[in-house]
Amino acid sequence: MDISENKFINSFINFATKIGNQVHLRSLRDAFSTLSPLFIMAGLAVLINNVLFPWIFSGATLETAQLFGTNISQGTLNIAGLLLCPAISFFLARNKKYSSPISISIAVLATYIVMMPNTVVATTVEGAEVEVTGVLSLANLGTESMFGGIIIGLLATEIILKLSEVKALRINLGDQVPPAVGAAFSLLIPVVITISLFSLISVLLKVTMGTDLISLIIKFIQAPLRGIGTSLVGYLFLYSLGNFLYTLGIHQSVINGPFTEPFMTQNINENTLAFESGREAPNILTVSFQTAFAQMGGTGATMSLIIAILIFSKVKQYNQVAKLGLASGIFEINEPVIYGLPIVFNLPMMIPFVLLPILQTLIAYFATVIGLVSRTVVLVPWITPPIISGYLATAGDWRASVLQVFLLILGVIIYLPFLKISEAVLHKQATQE
Repeated sequence: MDISENKFINSFINFATKIGNQVHLRSLRDAFSTLSPLFIMAGLAVLINNVLFPWIFSGATLETAQLFGTNISQGTLNIAGLLLCPAISFFLARNKKYSSPISISIAVLATYIVMMPNTVVATTVEGAEVEVTGVLSLANLGTESMFGGIIIGLLATEIILKLSEVKALRINLGDQVPPAVGAAFSLLIPVVITISLFSLISVLLKVTMGTDLISLIIKFIQAPLRGIGTSLVGYLFLYSLGNFLYTLGIHQSVINGPFTEPFMTQNINENTLAFESGREAPNILTVSFQTAFAQMGGTGATMSLIIAILIFSKVKQYNQVAKLGLASGIFEINEPVIYGLPIVFNLPMMIPFVLLPILQTLIAYFATVIGLVSRTVVLVPWITPPIISGYLATAGDWRASVLQVFLLILGVIIYLPFLKISEAVLHKQATQE
């Protein structure tokens, strides 16, 4: 029976599609996509600071020049949670068709600040720790608070949207006032109630538990979820599930976007900050690790498949698709191959499409563990070509590029027998027709 006609498969596709279109997950993906240029810029600034500038400057001049990258990190990675919270709020309000999403996102940003602790522990220049008040700590605004920003952004937005639907809470100034003013006053009471509610929660947490919401989210929600999503087993399961969905025609971002990207992005941001300060990068699995080693040519590591077709295949149809997909595949865009070969619903090609990235991830992971390659410390754009991506992601470690070449060759070897099976199936189908 044709796999596309299988009722179970169709039901599974419909279910996964609904998850992918779920408004909160879609808003989360939109927010991360919007902020990714800032994180990429931070990674490139760190690369310039620690790889390029030391070749040119030294001593006090080098320290002064490196303020360039430090300032960029200060305005990007160090306030990642602060940026993410209103961004998620904006896209959630827009995806729910609210007329003035910017009004809600500003209110939610204020709510996020309301949840910050009133006193924080700061370190002086001499290294002493002191308790200070009247300041916002980068520890509560940066990568550590990203998940807190996500939760507050989603929750506060939902509360404001629900309250804005209550007619008794609306203030209508009439049609004579500018639209922006009318929208702001229409939200006045819902915003006042929402911010007051979160402020009350902040007070209760401080009085009863001596803590704040951001710290609780980090400890009891973010840390466990991140531990699962960025563990080797957890990551391989989620990433492989996303790749499998892609073979059914459902884009892998359905899984990777909401369930792995936030934590993998947090990991690379932590590595970047550690590398910038001269410390050892704490994480192996990062979004740049995935780009460099697990998806060369795009999801399913299809650059190896393109090479295998161009060298070994004599099927005209496959060669045409490979030639068409080569240029885009170099920049990690492989829809021409996935839908043109196709890989979707093509059982022989589905197998290596899912299994090859697992093998590549394991090899690259253990190569990093034993020190054969450096850890990824720079967030490289996902469109960065293979071989270049490994060099840049590891801040100039040439061994990463060598590992990529090895993984590409290994991918050709693994894809080749399945390619031949697929060719045989294609030939048999043509004969039967």
